[in-house]
Amino acid sequence: MRLKAGTARSMFVRMSRAVGLRATTEDGRYGYGPRLQDFRHSFATERLVEWYRAGLDVTRELPKLAAYLGYVDVGLTYWYIETVPELLQLAACYLDRDWLGERK
Repeated sequence: MRLKAGTARSMFVRMSRAVGLRATTEDGRYGYGPRLQDFRHSFATERLVEWYRAGLDVTRELPKLAAYLGYVDVGLTYWYIETVPELLQLAACYLDRDWLGERK
């Protein structure tokens, strides 16, 4: 049987409350906390940072990340580069090296 997305999100919220990741407000209600997609975003951006730091050809590696994340179009993975300042800076340095012909 397939796990429904709503069920997974609901269970994650309950589990994060149980371990204290979602604080209680003054009126006794639960506040905001991490979401499942936050982990997905962190994984993707950390992987890209790691590839840039290792000097890998990120353009060649990106289809792997896209497939892992379930994207049909690899272009949908590029937006992660714009969301993290460090990642954007690493990408810019990579492009500068490539543009100047310094990359092997």
